[in-house]
Amino acid sequence: MSRLTRSAAWIALQDHVSNLRGTTLRQLFADDSSRYPRMTLEAGPLFLDYSKNLITAETLSLLNALAVQQGLPEAIEAMFGGSPINRSEHRAALHVALRQGDDAQPLWVEGQEVRSAVANVLQRMETFVNQVRSGAWRGYDHRAITDVVNIGIGGSDLGPAAVMSALRADTERLNIHYVSNVDGAHLSWTLRDLNPATTLFVIASKTFTTQETLLNAHSARTWFLQQAQDEIHVARHFVALSTNASEVQRFGIDTANMFEFWDWVGGRYSLWSAIGLSVALGIGMDKFRALLAGAHAMDEHFHQAPLTHNMPVLMGLIGIWHINFMGAQTQAILPYDQGLERLVAHFQQLSMESTGKSVTQDGEAVDYATGAIVWGGAGTNGQHAYYQLLHQGTFLIPADFILPLASRTPLGEHHRLLSANLLAQGEALMRGKTRDEVSVELKAQGMAADQREALLPHKVFPGSRPCNTLLLPRVDPFTVGALVALYEHRTFVQGTVWGINPFDQWGVELGKQLARTIVDELAHDGPTHHDSSTMGLIDRVRQATSSPHKPDVRSAP
Repeated sequence: MSRLTRSAAWIALQDHVSNLRGTTLRQLFADDSSRYPRMTLEAGPLFLDYSKNLITAETLSLLNALAVQQGLPEAIEAMFGGSPINRSEHRAALHVALRQGDDAQPLWVEGQEVRSAVANVLQRMETFVNQVRSGAWRGYDHRAITDVVNIGIGGSDLGPAAVMSALRADTERLNIHYVSNVDGAHLSWTLRDLNPATTLFVIASKTFTTQETLLNAHSARTWFLQQAQDEIHVARHFVALSTNASEVQRFGIDTANMFEFWDWVGGRYSLWSAIGLSVALGIGMDKFRALLAGAHAMDEHFHQAPLTHNMPVLMGLIGIWHINFMGAQTQAILPYDQGLERLVAHFQQLSMESTGKSVTQDGEAVDYATGAIVWGGAGTNGQHAYYQLLHQGTFLIPADFILPLASRTPLGEHHRLLSANLLAQGEALMRGKTRDEVSVELKAQGMAADQREALLPHKVFPGSRPCNTLLLPRVDPFTVGALVALYEHRTFVQGTVWGINPFDQWGVELGKQLARTIVDELAHDGPTHHDSSTMGLIDRVRQATSSPHKPDVRSAP
């Protein structure tokens, strides 16, 4: 057994879960009229109802003891203080410093004063953003920029793209596009209707060596030069978010238009840095600063609130309860707002890349589940797709419902029906429907007894399916900033309790290493040295790419 699973706090929770067997959420609500007010919480602009989880006051007390045992209060202080908590890479994880405002106290990390460095980059971003948005920044033929294409992948794409999708109503004049997939279709389809003379490319790569990003960037450069002709024009249409000045310059980008960030900014936590330049171009610098301010409000709550009244802590610990003690393997994120749908992919990366680890910070193999498979989509679409599994499937799937109270696009009764659906889904998951209730319902419909008996088991809902409900006053930069920071800190809480490093991602490296070898092998005939399956697949791909016009041959039945 690991140190965690043989600890007193862990064993106490294992004993506690056995005591809850047979308890239903219906029963917990019936027995405690104060359950809802006791299990709700406000933080910044967000309101959380966590009462529809199969937990009691004792559960929360035991989870709090686990967090204290695992050093969560100390870990929070270490993160905000700039300590190298990313131990495998010997770095701080100081994304909170990117959004602390101009009046924050100085903070030194590895000999650099962080606050002034952040403020300097933000000021450079503001100057550039104002130039582009005002039309003062002109393309090679002196026309103003109309379209911005952000080329990145992972954290250099998902966070900014999600936030830009959420705040699309706040964009003015500029059209913002995102390209990440190395599939040529992604870039080709994006550029199909754009004009090179009025398009600005933002190349987002810390090292400026990321294979997929650089291939897309060079293809975009070729597309641009087909019309612009002279390479001198690249400097007016390409900017870089990077720290590798020599590679940026070699590409043809003026290093005066290179916006830096730092080793202590992890990719999936980087949208608050220069990586968010595309967002700032889309919504303007004032609203980008409001996005930072919303995240900072959640930072302050996370840093200062006691664990028992701390929104990211409670959400993180309840997630641990579901994963480690209730047997859940997935987490559904269900925003009832079309613009928030892309946040699901960002939260997926935040969680799965951060907590998908099988060894602790000390290199000890874990003997407990870490992480969860995060998935979801916009309501009400999901209700007609995968909610069936949530309600009557054999898996326990905790869900986070997210609802803005005010619609940004009021249209008749649309938002009222949207809100009603979210509230109904949460109640249905909690309550379920018993055999007796189904029987009474079918009898009232005049159904014969034998027909009722046959249909009855299909209409029973077990209930006691857990969910959180997050209410937002509206979708705006401040609120979106707070929401994203909430999920960042929730992830940090879980990583800390599990004793894993939520800031590295070594698991993505092996595939990259092998791809560098295979891409050369696909381009040339010759022997390969892999397993028989991979060698056979390489051979078939070689044959297909060397004979592109060969008829498709399919096996006859």
